[in-house]
Amino acid sequence: MRETRHNEPATKSVVSGSAGQRAMVVPATGMRSHIGIVLSLLVLYLIWGSTYLAIRISLQSIPPFITGGARFITAGIILYVFLRLRGSPAPTRKQWLSAALIGPLMLVGSNGMVSFAEQWVATGITAVAMAAVPLWTALFAGLLGRWPTRFEWLGLALGFTGVILLNLENGLWAAPQGAIALLIAPLCWAIGSALSARVTLASGFMASASQMILGGIAQLLVAALLGERMTRIPAAGSLLALLYLILFGSVLAFTAYGYLLRHVRPALATSYAYVNPVVALMLGIWLASEKITIIAVLAMFIILTGVGLVSLRKRHV
Repeated sequence: MRETRHNEPATKSVVSGSAGQRAMVVPATGMRSHIGIVLSLLVLYLIWGSTYLAIRISLQSIPPFITGGARFITAGIILYVFLRLRGSPAPTRKQWLSAALIGPLMLVGSNGMVSFAEQWVATGITAVAMAAVPLWTALFAGLLGRWPTRFEWLGLALGFTGVILLNLENGLWAAPQGAIALLIAPLCWAIGSALSARVTLASGFMASASQMILGGIAQLLVAALLGERMTRIPAAGSLLALLYLILFGSVLAFTAYGYLLRHVRPALATSYAYVNPVVALMLGIWLASEKITIIAVLAMFIILTGVGLVSLRKRHV
């Protein structure tokens, strides 16, 4: 991710009583910016960490790909209309075509697979598996021309050791389809992330809006191909969870993420990757009575250590 320069915070001058005294320059937006950064980080840490449990609740009466389709089409349209009303240009034909590639790859191949897997796999283990995304992203970046350094290879080796350890977890392969889905999900997100830098996407949040709309449509197509059907009126809990995923997990969290990308270093903006698995594990144990083994916890710490080594090296290169 390219780092951009930002303008210095706006300032205002406060002149003291005596004419000979120097004017004091006080930041006008520094405090607001700091508060915005803290709140945005909390949004990503807590909300994106809680979406795993929200998905599990929604699946109680709504099939996985129907859940994803409804979530992302609705969130994408909300964001698209909001941006258009604020004067943002609509994506061009080329940008829509790029979104038609990246959106389904990341939202069907990754998010859809997560929802599919959570029919059998605990939310905490699912979150730990997805923590490996930065490792796969670094590896695929190498295939596209930027191979990891020796330091990054160390982080990759350590992280993938954790992935192997996680796959030795007894509960993960109790339902092979869920385990396979969790192998596919981080791969698709990493491939989509790597390809995003090679295609022409709309600028700013419009890229997210277009990808969510087309990714959501693709999820509904997959739902139709798999024969997913709504056989009864969804339970109130599932509908509330879906509403939470739309408004908080998608619209609010994506907005917070974009704000961070504009105001802080990418290393801090992506720090949610370290926190979300811990939040998901705690919520799964607390609210869903899930049981997490020592192997899963050990795998999480090994994976996150590997991710930390890769991210640390990238910050200094």
